[in-house]
This record gives sequence, C-alpha cells and structure tokens, in this order.
Amino acid sequence: MGRLIVGIFLGLVMAPLLVLAWLKWGNPPVAVTDTAMPYEKQMVGVPLHARIDREMVQTPPIMPDEANLVAGAQVYRDDCASCHGLHGKPSPFAEHLYPKAPQLWEKHHDGNVVGVSDDPTGETYWKVANGIRLTGMPAFDKILTETQMWQVSVLLANADKPLPPAAVNILNGRATAEPVVAMMPAKTK
Repeated sequence: MGRLIVGIFLGLVMAPLLVLAWLKWGNPPVAVTDTAMPYEKQMVGVPLHARIDREMVQTPPIMPDEANLVAGAQVYRDDCASCHGLHGKPSPFAEHLYPKAPQLWEKHHDGNVVGVSDDPTGETYWKVANGIRLTGMPAFDKILTETQMWQVSVLLANADKPLPPAAVNILNGRATAEPVVAMMPAKTK
C-alpha cells in the first residue's frame, strides 16, 4: 500500500513539478532556430485541424468570378504577401519564421498543387478569420470584412488555375486594382 501512495505522489506531484522546473530553468526550444520538441507538430496540428473541421463553412458565399479574384488579389497583396510572398517572388523572411510561412504562390513538392489550392476554401477562410496561435498568422476578422476574407480565400483556392490578368498584375506587384465593390449574396432564411 505504501508503494502505491509513493507512486501516486511521484506521478501526480513530482512529474508536473519536474516539467515546470525544466520549463523555468531548463533549455526548452523557444528560439526560431531551435529544433522542435518531439511530437510538437502533432500536439498543435491535431487540435487545430479538429477545430477547423468542426467550424469551417463548407460552401463559400461568393463565386470565383473576375471581380472577386481581382479584389482578393488586392487584399492578398496588401495583407498577406509580406509573409506568404507574391506570384513568383517569395517572402524574404518567411524562411526565418517558425513555423515557416508557406509561400502561397509556389508549387508543392509534387509540382501540381500551388499554395493551399488543394485545401477546402472554408478551411482557408477559417485560418484567415481566426489566425493560428504561435505561428505569427494573425486573425483578420477585426481587420478585413467578411467579403474580403472570402475573396482572398477564393483567390487562394484558385491559385493553381488561370487568373484574370488584372489579378496576376496585382500579384506580380505591378498594379493596384481599382476599388471593386463585390457583395456577398444575401443570406436566405
């Protein structure tokens, strides 16, 4: 019976105290250049994807028409490109973030998918609206309108398809779009 009590004491009291001591006086990886902790990606990725899957909107309320793609390109250039790069021009500091900011106009290693064009549009919208903790990805829900967040999400979902020339010019950093007033359809009751 004594061993059981000692075991419970060690497991419930000493183990958490040792972890706290390591966090305070040890050398946990906190710098961008440090190697990741074991299972760090899983500890963050599993709950993130579970929450996105639970909360994301399945069908975008806007269409990927020229007006929305051009407006999305302008939002992207103004608010996203500094971390995620422009069309053909990666961000100079994305490699120095942890985790690295994905370059959303580059093809993946398999050569077919550009950026997040293989993700559901609702997933991209969720990330834009809510941000992702401990990554540097801010929440834009208080910065951009709902329409702007959908426009940039639809743009990124179509990054592997031909885009309107005006959108490509914006994404190449050559032009600024005229203000586009694209409205989301009214919600039906």
